[in-house]
Amino acid sequence: MLVSEFDYPLPPELIAQHPAPERTASRLLRLEGASGALEDLRFADLTRLVAPNDVVVLNDTRVIKARLGGRKRTGGKIEVFIERIIAPHEALAMIRASHPPAIGAELVVGPAVPARVIGREDDLYRLRFLSGITVEQVLERHGTVPLPPYITHTPVAEDTERYQTVYADKPGAVAAPTAGLHFDQTMLAALAAKGVRIATVTLHVGAGTFQPVRAENVEDHRMHRERFNVPKEAVAAVEAARAAGGRVLAVGSTSLRALEAAAASGKLEPLSGETDLFIHPAYAFRVTERLLTNFHLPKSSLLMLVSAFGGAENVRNAYAHAIAQGYRFFSYGDAMLIERNA
Repeated sequence: MLVSEFDYPLPPELIAQHPAPERTASRLLRLEGASGALEDLRFADLTRLVAPNDVVVLNDTRVIKARLGGRKRTGGKIEVFIERIIAPHEALAMIRASHPPAIGAELVVGPAVPARVIGREDDLYRLRFLSGITVEQVLERHGTVPLPPYITHTPVAEDTERYQTVYADKPGAVAAPTAGLHFDQTMLAALAAKGVRIATVTLHVGAGTFQPVRAENVEDHRMHRERFNVPKEAVAAVEAARAAGGRVLAVGSTSLRALEAAAASGKLEPLSGETDLFIHPAYAFRVTERLLTNFHLPKSSLLMLVSAFGGAENVRNAYAHAIAQGYRFFSYGDAMLIERNA
């Protein structure tokens, strides 16, 4: 299976640069995986498409202000993108600079926060912050919202609110679980009032989510590792929904990957750790029957995941339809509801 099979032409004007005026105001393209049938809807229609006794699984990760400006001690400008906090004063980061910093190099981030490069792990630098304040405090005081590279404006106040789900709880992501951006508290309350179970898992989205698949063959790609937690309460909610005849709807590829990682033994069970689960066509899903997701980048691992879920040909047709109908793409764009194809 070639990565080129997951390419498609996208007019640049369809890349959403700002969110819809209201969270629930996006469009929703429904794909029936078994037949390939498509239906053009509004996101607000989701409340009637989810049945009592279904379970909706949300990713409650919270996006941190992961992007920092700075300079080398020698004067050159740098940009630091925190990928993961690994200790109170240490983090793994991508560093953009005219010349890569050496081990032992000293940096200054924000106005005057010193840091030192103490190691390398593949493409990431291990940084130790030396000012006495924690990495979390540095980011909160001096960091900016880590908007994806295809969103071209400098982050503004709107992004601080809208590039975060209304149920975000556990800090650690450097990219939003974007399918969840469409929900507001009113819609969540309406689902609960209908008898829909709401469960939460955590998967801290890493910077690798924006990395292209560089291998020529899909099977040769290796996913970045991301921290996740599927608590016993989420497992119980899935089991209760199934016992009552309901279905599992994962909100976003991250919720789906967390659930599938926790079911690697063949049965869903509480599990915490790191996952590099790579889902592509031929993957046998164990937990999720329905997926709510945004539209994804060409040749990306996320496009391969939704192709596995809805059927590769079905998804190609759905994307062509979305482009023809002027749907908005990527993080701030419109959504798809995919019924699993098998």
